[in-house]
Amino acid sequence: MKMKLNIKSVLVLSILAIMMTSISLLFINPSFAANTATVTVETANIRESTDTNATILDLVNQGESVEILETAGEWSKIKYKNIVGYLRNDLLSLENEVEKVEENTIVENKVEESTTTVENNKEEVKVEDMLGKCKLTQDTTLKVIPLIHSLDIQNISKDTEVEVLNTMNKWAYIKNGDKQGWIVLEKLEKIQEPEQVVEPATAEEEKTKPEEQPVSKIMYINSESVNVRKNNDRNSEVVTSLSLNTQVQVTAEVDGWSKVTVSGEEGYILSSLLSSRKQETTRSMEEPRTAGKTETKVIQQNEASNTNNKVTTSNVNSSLGQEIVSYAKQFIGTKYKYGGTSPSTGFDCSGFTQYVFKHFGISLPRTSGGQAGVGAAVSRANLQPGDLVIYSGHVAIYVGGGNVIHSPKPGKTVCITSLNNAASGFSGGRRVV
Repeated sequence: MKMKLNIKSVLVLSILAIMMTSISLLFINPSFAANTATVTVETANIRESTDTNATILDLVNQGESVEILETAGEWSKIKYKNIVGYLRNDLLSLENEVEKVEENTIVENKVEESTTTVENNKEEVKVEDMLGKCKLTQDTTLKVIPLIHSLDIQNISKDTEVEVLNTMNKWAYIKNGDKQGWIVLEKLEKIQEPEQVVEPATAEEEKTKPEEQPVSKIMYINSESVNVRKNNDRNSEVVTSLSLNTQVQVTAEVDGWSKVTVSGEEGYILSSLLSSRKQETTRSMEEPRTAGKTETKVIQQNEASNTNNKVTTSNVNSSLGQEIVSYAKQFIGTKYKYGGTSPSTGFDCSGFTQYVFKHFGISLPRTSGGQAGVGAAVSRANLQPGDLVIYSGHVAIYVGGGNVIHSPKPGKTVCITSLNNAASGFSGGRRVV
């Protein structure tokens, strides 16, 4: 009888030991609390599944937070206002990662919080200066999203040269061959490119510069907003800005520029921005606009304009439109950067259009929502090169043939693509030239 009790005791103790071992294993593995992320684009679509053509459940505006439930590949399953759906990872910026690990748990690849500088070879380099060509200072792994425990894409060896497309906190979004993903920023070293030396113009070149031809005539501004510059150079200082149909006195012409006098000010305007008579205006051009309206309201205004008003297609400066397209094409391949407004740092969609039109003395609002309210409304059938093409939270430039040029999204570069494939929510065109 005593032997039977001992056997029972052994069995009970064995079962308890197995249970305790299982419980301890559960606590040894790290468990992750829900992460919070912020939307980095002006408007992001929450979709029913991980497919860009899936049903849109709701819209999330820039700066709003969502709860990440899980991540798989290029998509994250999120929760927003009791709606559960999917957002692409490149539209999100992770706010925090809460990792609970019990004692005696080994956590590999622990990385210290990065500061605003990275030290390489005893020389401090600013984070924003890491964009462009860099090389790895040690072997590393390319990640799907900027998290130590996210899925691996590929292993990259030390001294491999890569291109840094964007940075976020302690992470860099890079391109290595045909692969793109995230690596820890401190594992990169900037490749210093030789400075380009611009030689001054020779005396012979100075002689060949065209001379001003004196004229005297009255002309009118034919675009909504035009800059008068100090010299006949698109990069010259702006003296003043003139609105549509402002009368100016032209006193000379040189190399496509007109020297003008207006209200006691003297300067230069591109001759293509002047006309011999005043332009007809639509109601949308005469009414004051306020930049920064919500995109929903802008789209509603555009729809009302397209249905209730006839679109003006006359007085189109097709020559200037082609010039704008030609100028925009030289930036093909420039990387996307959220908030970017120049080719040296990269462009977002509205930063690209604003930069291109500014080159021709035309001022545009900073955001795509603001640009959706400028100029005159143009229907899809009447789009011409140089017109702005407006989408929901996106803007592009029409190049003709059913195509647009734009700066698409993080990880992409300025490119030409079909008007239908550039973005969703097409709401019409705007003519500002």
